[in-house]
Amino acid sequence: MKVTLDNPAGAPQPANAYYSQVARVEHADGSALLFVSGQVAEGATVAEQSRGIFEALGALLGAHGATLADVVNIRTYLTDISRLHEYGAVRREFLTGTAPTSMTFEAPRLFKPDARIEIEVVAAVPAGR
Repeated sequence: MKVTLDNPAGAPQPANAYYSQVARVEHADGSALLFVSGQVAEGATVAEQSRGIFEALGALLGAHGATLADVVNIRTYLTDISRLHEYGAVRREFLTGTAPTSMTFEAPRLFKPDARIEIEVVAAVPAGR
């Protein structure tokens, strides 16, 4: 097993902290798991922030040969769980295939004061990508 920690060029860079955006865990058969750090985005609403986050996730996955269709697990942190429907509508725009496993939490605050939502994912990448 080989582990690579990465902050891919052209993808969102870590915000105000020292961490890696992607951990790529490669298996002997050439397949890999991608663990993508939690993402936040600018915007006035949960929907706007969600859209920006999914775009950032797509860029981070793309840098490792994956797409949002490869996502097998998603964790979402909302500061107001009553806004879940707004996030859900955007999520369905970006995750159009079989739904990944999922957990959604209400968190009183996120690290960025104006962040209303943070999302992290795990993706399974077939050998050769």
